[in-house]
Amino acid sequence: MAAAQQELQRARSTRQSVPACSRVAIIGGGISGLAAARQLASHDPVVFEATASVGGVWKHCVYRSTRLQTPRPDYEFSDYPWRNRDDPTFPTHAEIVDYLEGYADEFGLWKYIAFGSKVVDVKFLGGHGDKKEKMWSGTGEALQGKPMWEIGVATAGSDEVKYYKFEFVVMCAGKYGDVPRMPVFPKGKGPEVFKGQVMHSLDYCKLSEEETVELMKGKKVVVVGYKKSAIDLALECAEANQGEGGEACTMLVRTLHWVVPSYSIWGLPFFLFYSTRLAQFLYERPNQGILRSMLCRLMTPLRAGVSKFIESYLAWKLPLDKYGLRPSHPFVEDYASCQMAILPDGFFDMADRDMIRFKRASGGWCFYENGVVLDDGTEVEADLVFLATGFEGKDKVRAVLPESFRGLVVDKSGMMPLYRGTIHPLIPNMAFVGYVESVSNLHTSELRCRWLAGLLGGRFELPSVEAMVKHVDGEAEVMRRTTRFYLRHCISTYSIHDSDGMCADLGTRVLRKGNWLAELFAPYNNQDYKEE
Repeated sequence: MAAAQQELQRARSTRQSVPACSRVAIIGGGISGLAAARQLASHDPVVFEATASVGGVWKHCVYRSTRLQTPRPDYEFSDYPWRNRDDPTFPTHAEIVDYLEGYADEFGLWKYIAFGSKVVDVKFLGGHGDKKEKMWSGTGEALQGKPMWEIGVATAGSDEVKYYKFEFVVMCAGKYGDVPRMPVFPKGKGPEVFKGQVMHSLDYCKLSEEETVELMKGKKVVVVGYKKSAIDLALECAEANQGEGGEACTMLVRTLHWVVPSYSIWGLPFFLFYSTRLAQFLYERPNQGILRSMLCRLMTPLRAGVSKFIESYLAWKLPLDKYGLRPSHPFVEDYASCQMAILPDGFFDMADRDMIRFKRASGGWCFYENGVVLDDGTEVEADLVFLATGFEGKDKVRAVLPESFRGLVVDKSGMMPLYRGTIHPLIPNMAFVGYVESVSNLHTSELRCRWLAGLLGGRFELPSVEAMVKHVDGEAEVMRRTTRFYLRHCISTYSIHDSDGMCADLGTRVLRKGNWLAELFAPYNNQDYKEE
């Protein structure tokens, strides 16, 4: 009864109408959208959320077994700690949604959110940003006292699209969900020739627990992929097929990645290797000077040693060699590209029971009538094929941006070129939050939203367009030299340096610890960035 009353109160307190002309619009009500609403509250923002709830992917793109891959203290807002932050278990997706709703309750964010409001069109009302302009948005100012964007919104249950004008737009639509990444096949070798069923993991997320069990029970299932979503899905498939009449699930592995059973390596806490200032001193950072570049070259053996140390533990702890799942690339390349996955409990137990099998398809695969065919001609029979092949988050952005800006979403590096992970140098009066990854995406988004609030509040000025482009290129170059998977904009190996830059812009302390020992050896987390 109490929960129902709380839901009713929230519904009453949400935004019932949108002003014809407001200052700031936020697109998306996930983690980044809520963080933006909290930090930009003084501008009375409008949060357009297409669905009927907050939470983003944690609400609409999860399996029943999905859990966070990060301990609670590393995944919390700086001003809203978990009530049970000492609980060592990783939170379930339901716990995360409850936490986000509590955050919205605590800071009265519901009044900014327009639910059931899908942004379908965005029009730019100013000129066109380009490298010829010395300053971003012409003047470098985020708020110019006049509407710069017009947003078309389709309301749930209505075919009508209403337009609203804003001075500034914060894009928080997210990288995951909504637009599935689908493999492309030659003619006659795609799903159309397969007699069974093909489903992307996005569609699987929409099923109830009973429906998923009924879908997979007693069927030969192939899961394409070997990242977190594919691993979780294969385990759910194996669990559904336990007992009489059950069939094994086969994982089709194209690219191997390192997986980790827990945040402990040979008895040492994982943060010692990558999350302290001393640890991150070993790694390249964007736009570093000549002296530091020389030091990084000298420290190459140390970086390799750290990676080998972790790899030795994983090879000892997990049956990677037994199943041919040991990657040939160093562990640090997966960590530096945010592709390290935490294994769910019981995954390799199911493999040992022959309920999960592995097939390498590094050279490609395609469909045939009764299943899939690997590049070496091996046929794998299947009744059901799951495509855990990821999402096209950048396409969501392209779909709503004006045509003149769509070609700017990705630059020559293959990444979204965002200064401070937020501002596109060539797209004026708009920010992008949630498109940079780290060990804690929540922290990354919150700090960027605080930085953005400083920009809109006039606490600092942006550098020139040329300087921002140079900074972005420097980040891409560091990623390219650190990992072969550099197309993902991940700051894990220099996250503290990244935060230092935003703190410096805001005029707040860069060194956040109480003493030099802690500054060197203690891990940084959200609580270190409480507002002063």
